Amino acid sequence: MATATSIATAPEKVFNFNLGVLGHIDSGKTSLAKALSTTASTASFDKNPQSRERGITLDLGFSSFSVPIPSHLEGKGYSTLQFTLVDCPGHASLIKTIIGGAQIIDTMILVVDIMKGIQTQTAECLIIGEITCSKKLVVVLNKLDLVEESKREKHITKMKNGLSKTLQNTRFAGSPIVTVSARPGGPEASDEEKPVGIQELIEVLSANAFLPKRNDSGPFIYSVDHCFSVKGHGTVMTGTVLSGSVKISDMIEIPALKVTKKVKSIQMFKKPVRRVSQGDRVGICVTQFDSKLLERGLICSPGHLPTLYGILYIYIAVHYRCTWCTIISCS
Repeated sequence: MATATSIATAPEKVFNFNLGVLGHIDSGKTSLAKALSTTASTASFDKNPQSRERGITLDLGFSSFSVPIPSHLEGKGYSTLQFTLVDCPGHASLIKTIIGGAQIIDTMILVVDIMKGIQTQTAECLIIGEITCSKKLVVVLNKLDLVEESKREKHITKMKNGLSKTLQNTRFAGSPIVTVSARPGGPEASDEEKPVGIQELIEVLSANAFLPKRNDSGPFIYSVDHCFSVKGHGTVMTGTVLSGSVKISDMIEIPALKVTKKVKSIQMFKKPVRRVSQGDRVGICVTQFDSKLLERGLICSPGHLPTLYGILYIYIAVHYRCTWCTIISCS
């Protein structure tokens, strides 16, 4: 008789969905990412020493959590929906880093401090979202614990109405708004304080998830955002697959350095995989490569990204809606 251990089980088929977490500085983006996540990458939750020293997010952070495939996505061949969170900085001086995160997301989470409403960087994030994220938006009103309980319901209604009105003239009109407290009591609070509203947020995110148009054919192009050495294994380059696919033993090129390497291994949030395709957040390991030579950049199938010495482009001015900068009063 066959035992449970002798029966080969079908591998779990995971669909990766990228969520960009954007918002004004100190709105609680990283705290929200922590509250949602079950798996952290090597670059998550402000692990950068400078981030910890200054108390702000300075680079992109990545983490993930998974849920059973929602009913509206059943029958597509997937059993699990994995959300990859792209935690973007909120400081205005890091706008290039924010744009770099926005271009790889499927849906944007806009985090708003419930006590302050829309601030300058909130408006900038909306503009970035309109340019780079043509799909969906979920607004998260964070820091609910700071509102007096007796005034909470009235204040939430006021903030939601104001945000809904702001979004009316954007492509994100009608976007869901969820109220949470990702870190009750603030950064200094005890870890025993449990987040509030996270389960409702997960349900909203699951209900609004969709299958983006992805194509694993064509040349492999991979956006690298971190590169580091692992003793005894090689050099790991973490990033997001922008197009095509790659598998173990394939040859890849670092065009900026004119270097070609063989893929030794691939991991997706600490789980070994043999093949990845467009939209996946992964770490690719190669050997005999100095990690100091690459901080971020593009990797591709050999010969598919030529070196450019000049470029002619069309410049389109973006209309900045000043009304977005109006801070919604808490009084």
